[in-house]
Amino acid sequence: MDRTQGQDEQHEQPAGGSAPAVSKGPAVSTGPAVSTAPAPGAPAAGPARVVSLTAGDFTLTVNPVDGSEIEPLRPGTEPGRPARRDAAARAARDSAARPPVLPGPAVPARPLLEREEERERLVRLLGRGRSVRLTGPAGSGRSALLDAVADRCAGLAPDGVVRLSGYGHQQPGELLHALYATVYEAERARPGRIELLARVREIGAVVLLDDLEMGGPALDELLRATPECAYLLAATPDTRAPSDHSHVEEVFLGGLGKAECLELLESGAGRPLTDEEIAWAGDLCFASEGLPLRFVQAAALLRQRDELNHSDEDDEEEEPGVFEGRPRDAVQVPLPTLAEGAAPAELLASRVSESARAALRIACALGGELPHHAHLPALVGDTHADTAVAELLACGLLTPVGTRYRLAAGVARQLEEVGYGDTASEEARTAARHYAWWTGHASVVPERVAAEADAVLAALAGADVVAAVLLARTAAPAFAASLHWEAWERVLRSGAEAARKAGEVAEQAYFHHELGVLALCEERLDRARAELETSIGLRGALADKRGTVAGRRALALVVDRENAVAAVSPPLRLEAPAAPAASPDAVTVATPAAPAAPASKAPKTAKAAPGAPAASEAPTAEVAPVAPGARVAPVVPVSAEAVTRMTPVVPVTARSEPPTTLSEVFEDAFPLTPKPAPTPALRPAAAPAPAPGRRRRVLLAGAGALTVVVLGTVVSLALSSSDTSPPAEGPSVTRTPTVTAPTTAPVVSKNDPAPEPPVSAPPAQSAVPGQSLAPTPGRTPARTPSRRPSATPPNSPPATSVSPPPTTAGPSPTPTETVVPSPTATTQTGTATATSPATAR
Repeated sequence: MDRTQGQDEQHEQPAGGSAPAVSKGPAVSTGPAVSTAPAPGAPAAGPARVVSLTAGDFTLTVNPVDGSEIEPLRPGTEPGRPARRDAAARAARDSAARPPVLPGPAVPARPLLEREEERERLVRLLGRGRSVRLTGPAGSGRSALLDAVADRCAGLAPDGVVRLSGYGHQQPGELLHALYATVYEAERARPGRIELLARVREIGAVVLLDDLEMGGPALDELLRATPECAYLLAATPDTRAPSDHSHVEEVFLGGLGKAECLELLESGAGRPLTDEEIAWAGDLCFASEGLPLRFVQAAALLRQRDELNHSDEDDEEEEPGVFEGRPRDAVQVPLPTLAEGAAPAELLASRVSESARAALRIACALGGELPHHAHLPALVGDTHADTAVAELLACGLLTPVGTRYRLAAGVARQLEEVGYGDTASEEARTAARHYAWWTGHASVVPERVAAEADAVLAALAGADVVAAVLLARTAAPAFAASLHWEAWERVLRSGAEAARKAGEVAEQAYFHHELGVLALCEERLDRARAELETSIGLRGALADKRGTVAGRRALALVVDRENAVAAVSPPLRLEAPAAPAASPDAVTVATPAAPAAPASKAPKTAKAAPGAPAASEAPTAEVAPVAPGARVAPVVPVSAEAVTRMTPVVPVTARSEPPTTLSEVFEDAFPLTPKPAPTPALRPAAAPAPAPGRRRRVLLAGAGALTVVVLGTVVSLALSSSDTSPPAEGPSVTRTPTVTAPTTAPVVSKNDPAPEPPVSAPPAQSAVPGQSLAPTPGRTPARTPSRRPSATPPNSPPATSVSPPPTTAGPSPTPTETVVPSPTATTQTGTATATSPATAR
């Protein structure tokens, strides 16, 4: 049953049934009831836990029923500067960061062999304030070396030694928050990013970061945020290396020598080695490259072999009975093979207790994460299953990671190959239902839930959708209250996906609401708006009024934040800047040569500097002579330096003092009341300036005429050759400018009578519309003229054409649009020329 529903003790839901929930808000659907089989004697669940936190500029109230509520901090409730922890508080915090003490026989301490040189070098570098990256393969003893260095660096930094675990962290955000919580006393408070960076910059400590998984820019960001800290980073060779400019020293940790391997094996076995075992250990040292983990496991194999071979030493003199199961002659267990010594997980697991093997199955189902030893009796079904953790740790099958244990490197793969992962789905479902009951129990504080975050997330990933929704619903408020917000976000996303697959709309709306609140606390406004709008839509479909109100309140905060961000930069106005006063620097400003409109039609926003040339005229360095009676602008004295110096094209303001605020800068550049444009000074010239539009048309006409002349020359040369075939007949419409070549024939005007057709021209051919009788230049009149049909109907009015005046010495190109009409044959001095009334002007 979900313990966050606000139920009383007498209304607790029984297994396999349903009971009405007594709560202040609407009931939240959590799917079918699940029997979790709580531990005997466990206290009954209380009301829902409501925790108030300070998250940056907000007050966050974690409400497991309707969703978390967020509001701005009230005046006078802002948290002050956090206090630093003293030496005693740091020691207590450091002991809490270590793995817990296990029940059962104590695990003997393992000696640190052949690491004196590396330890002295690391201590020396850390004492100088340098950051070091300790690189070694899995099982090389990096964690043991970090413990040895921590004892030597206790008094090097004012904030002491801080232990952190980088397992599962790809970004430095959570590591910075963990460092902040270790050094400062800030309960129920999570600072914003700006305050966080300001506080961690003041921390001076030796930070031991084990199981590092990030590198490159992420690691550079962590180092830049804490310049007063010296880091000892333990990572594997496959971890991304730091950047070249990070100035991190590199220390590689290799395997042990043969003598040290034999010493470690004897220490773990508790007795001297035989010659056969020494030879076997030498081969194992060569095969495993001297990794200490392999010899810890080999020592466990020798201890198990000794127990099997000497289990009957106490009753050797007694004659075994007839009905006893043991044989009369004990069978000696041989030494493991070299392959078993290199991959000993299967052989070691076959010789441990049944509870330990069940714990290994659970760890394989959870991706290598082993739950806390207090959960094993409920998960395994054995009241003494909590001692299995110490048994597995002594065998070298487990390794410490922060405050918990997980399977050692390569153990999970070896166990899955022999069938330990066949029941992974069932084990994950059992673990998910157990954690759903445990995380929602009122007696479990959020800090304990945060310590089990990796196991809870692994159970959530492997469980079915119903168990996943139930676990995410109960674990999410605990992660939020414990300030472990990376796990909070991961469990919310997994829960939203599981709720979508299970069809639980109410739970899906809750998860999206929490994701929106989390994004708002982290100043991700776009994500917050999207998540809150989704939650409001789902709750509106369910008619959940209280949930909708909570979502709209959070969305209103998002809108306020967006407006505050938008108000930082004022909007730009489209008005042009004011006209600058005349100054020597204004002479060198270059203006674009754009056509200017007439002064009477100039827009009100147009500004022109006094004395500057018109916009339609190109700037020139020469001074034109002043015509008599012309108005001349006042002359500004210009020095030689001002003429030759290049100045930026910026508006020159008349302000005597430079602006000091952003509003004054915008007021100078974009005034609210633009001044009227001054009358431009008249340029004295002999001839009036042409109109802007006419000048452009003249330029275009000249360019087109030049192109037509070139094309006409090429066509004339091509047609004048004797071996050129006449062009093919067909309709043609001329849309390009044409130039009429000058001929010896006089120009026919409109008033002249139409010339009579020549006698030699056949009347039948002249009646064909579109036929041209004009001979091609360079060809005799006897050739058959080319036939070109007209593009205009016979009844259409004739097109107009502009012909050059007869006084022009050369061809005067004029752009025309000519359509060939019906031909009219004329004879001029023995030459047939086809003209049209449209061209006779």
